[in-house]
Amino acid sequence: MGAVEIKNNLWRLKNCMKRASEGEEITIGFFGGSITQGSLASTEESCYAYRVYQWWKDTFKEAEIHYVNAGIGGTSSHFGTARVKRDLLIYQPDVVFVDFSVNDEAEEFFQETYEGVLRQLLCWHSEPAILLLNNVFYDDGHNAQEYHNAVGDYYGIPHISIKDTLYEQIKKGVYTREEITPDGLHPNDKGHELVAKELIKFLESIKKQGMKEQSKVELLKNPLTQNGYEHAYRLTIQNSIPALEGFHVDTEEKKGHLDFFKNGWIGKKEGDSITFMVEGSCIAIQYRKTIKKPAPIAKVILDGDEENAIILDSNFAEDWGDCLYLEPILHHGERKKHTVSIQIITSTNEDQSPFYLLSIIGA
Repeated sequence: MGAVEIKNNLWRLKNCMKRASEGEEITIGFFGGSITQGSLASTEESCYAYRVYQWWKDTFKEAEIHYVNAGIGGTSSHFGTARVKRDLLIYQPDVVFVDFSVNDEAEEFFQETYEGVLRQLLCWHSEPAILLLNNVFYDDGHNAQEYHNAVGDYYGIPHISIKDTLYEQIKKGVYTREEITPDGLHPNDKGHELVAKELIKFLESIKKQGMKEQSKVELLKNPLTQNGYEHAYRLTIQNSIPALEGFHVDTEEKKGHLDFFKNGWIGKKEGDSITFMVEGSCIAIQYRKTIKKPAPIAKVILDGDEENAIILDSNFAEDWGDCLYLEPILHHGERKKHTVSIQIITSTNEDQSPFYLLSIIGA
């Protein structure tokens, strides 16, 4: 088990297993990006998350086990800070697997947003057991686990590294990269199975230790980082009424958390604008970058500072699909009510998509 931090506070996980062994209802949650969502798995049941859920069902047959998959492709822990309650915690999970190590960059900003996600999980009243999953880019082995696992170790949260296990097996010739992933990142069915096996191996090791009730250990303490994102919030059409000049609300019905590009605000013409009042010291703009090009370009002006306006180009340079892009415009600035104005500055008659604003995230 060299991939797993051994000095862990495991009372939540052991007590959850004890409850499951006694036939209680247990909810297993998964929170992360495209690999968690199940990208490139042939069926929902083939993805690593469902396979781990199936282990719980097979292992604790007397319990009623529920499954919540809150993975969203192409999203980071920054977005996670603003959606973890709505997409996952409202279901009162008992166990949560967290997977952002290939979506976050290996830097202090994402270490802070990652801590913001973990502190919300730790504080939640269902007291979920938390396990961290470090997926990896299989071509070169990079991920954000050094930054993520430092947070995990600080709180005594166990982590399972695919870089330290499956990726090492590829380097040793046990598997080829092509056996596991067609694109160097997203596992195929076999890859998902092998990722699940690493998680299940850890779960089995804890189960073998015995499930007698553990002494409760307080996991929450003073933050490791500046912790500006623990209380992040998201302004959407459900809780915000911005000033509209040319922009209009997308009234098409939204169906679930994976129906991304619905109920946002739409701008099409040069000069269209939308203005919010946002309270906090950290602010980001969430908009669509699209492969349906050309598409409009906008700028965002913070507190009337036109000289330092930030460009929001909705033309996506990648080709894998439209992206829920998050553009930070203020990080540990002055905590106050800020004016955030977005204006379309470039549009053409050839545009294939409008400018699509999903939300403002503040903290």
